[in-house]
Amino acid sequence: MCVAGLAARLKAGSVGPMAGTEYGKHMGELKRGEQRWDVYLEGQSDTSLGAVRGRIHFVNGQLHKVTGWIFLEWKEKDIQERFGEFSAVELLHFVEAL
Repeated sequence: MCVAGLAARLKAGSVGPMAGTEYGKHMGELKRGEQRWDVYLEGQSDTSLGAVRGRIHFVNGQLHKVTGWIFLEWKEKDIQERFGEFSAVELLHFVEAL
């Protein structure tokens, strides 16, 4: 099992805006055996709460899986920091459960 770039991209001081692709910010690649998933973090402002929601996208070619809105934080960088707390195993559990 390998997560290329997930932890490296979330070091302190490296947090940037989430815009990047149609799915959000590319956070890295998740691999297990022959399976390979590109992992994206999407953020969306919730003006009624004055906060930002976040969800994770897993993309493998034409296959696309997405979590519900599992993050709710004050700022986008807080969502990215929370995402960084997930291990590769936990991310794989998300993919398998979707």
